[in-house]
Amino acid sequence: MIGVPSGTEVRVIHASQDSGQTAQSAGMTRRSGIDVNSTGARRIWMGLVTGPPGMKSAPHTHDEAETAVYILRGHCRVYFGEGFQKYADAGPGDFVFVPAHTPHIEANLSDDEPAEFIVARSPDNIVTNLD
Repeated sequence: MIGVPSGTEVRVIHASQDSGQTAQSAGMTRRSGIDVNSTGARRIWMGLVTGPPGMKSAPHTHDEAETAVYILRGHCRVYFGEGFQKYADAGPGDFVFVPAHTPHIEANLSDDEPAEFIVARSPDNIVTNLD
């Protein structure tokens, strides 16, 4: 664990310091950048999420956490709604918002390019995998 600051210090988390020690869903990898362990942050989590070509995550929710996503690369689809029949598509440069308590599945529609996106979540990286 990186030393937690006093609460008034600006911190830079270098790429070599980020951590995969955070909640995960099958099919993708979340790497923490800003969290309670790296900065002492108590009301936000921010990280980099990647998914291989053709990836489809396990169904999950983030409970009371709201999620904001910025797509860096790849073409993503987020399935939601009853039976995951609804979906929203996003590509590089797009932003995605997932409301709290919304069961969903992420998919990388590309057959040859990993999906990569920056995620900010508040109050924390809560992940509840569903059956």
